[in-house]
Amino acid sequence: MARAGHAGGVSSALPADDDLNDDLPVDPTTGQPADQPADAVGATITPYRDGPLIVRGDFRLVDQDGAEIDPGRRTVALCRCGKSGIKPFCDGTHKRSGFSAPSAPSRPRPAAAIRSASREGGRPA
Repeated sequence: MARAGHAGGVSSALPADDDLNDDLPVDPTTGQPADQPADAVGATITPYRDGPLIVRGDFRLVDQDGAEIDPGRRTVALCRCGKSGIKPFCDGTHKRSGFSAPSAPSRPRPAAAIRSASREGGRPA
């Protein structure tokens, strides 16, 4: 299985003992990530607690000017700690830097609260 977070020729920049797939659950029958069905279309973005954003599936990665960044694969880890040497990709530095962030949002976004309330037939608080 390919290691998440490596684009093209940058994998050699990672420490040999760093495997970003250590925490990624895999369905042994399909070889697919356990939290994504084999027939899923599009991309899934998963923020990992105290770690990167894992992007799986079909996606396009561009910089702020719209220039395409070749991820080199269909599963990548994007840096959230800001300390990676291969930004926007994760190089595992978050483990050594003490980066801390939850997997779930710390509070719902206003639009999410509005959608949730409308599904429940009420108004947002």
